[in-house]
Formats: sequence, C-alpha cells, structure tokens
Amino acid sequence: MKQMRNASLESVHIDSAIYLVRGERIILDSDLAKIYGIPTFRLNEAVKRNRNRFPHDALTSQIAMSNKGLSGV
Repeated sequence: MKQMRNASLESVHIDSAIYLVRGERIILDSDLAKIYGIPTFRLNEAVKRNRNRFPHDALTSQIAMSNKGLSGV
C-alpha cells in the first residue's frame, strides 16, 4: 500500500512539471533532472551524447524557441 501511495505522489509531481506552451507539452530540463535526482548539467551532457535517440524536433533549447518566436515579428 505504501509503495502504491509513493507511485501516485510521484505521478502528481511529474504532472505538475509538464507545461503546455503553444499547444505543445513540455518539461524543463531542470524539472526532469530533479525527477531523476541528478544535476541539470549532467542531464544536458547525457542528452548531447545521445541526440540520435531523440526525435529531431524534441530537443529545443529556450534560446532556439525564443529566436524562433521572434523570427515571425
């Protein structure tokens, strides 16, 4: 029972870390790192080493998104 309660608490925490931005569900790298219990820079290092495992449009930095939004102005 206790294990089941922890699982539901974790899913609530994860759900609260997902944001809806321009119709896309996103999670910040800092929130994802907290979920995995690692420093954010380690998560980013792992992602950079394994880019081929992610869909092309799945990894967008905040800077890239900002520039993308400004290009239409």
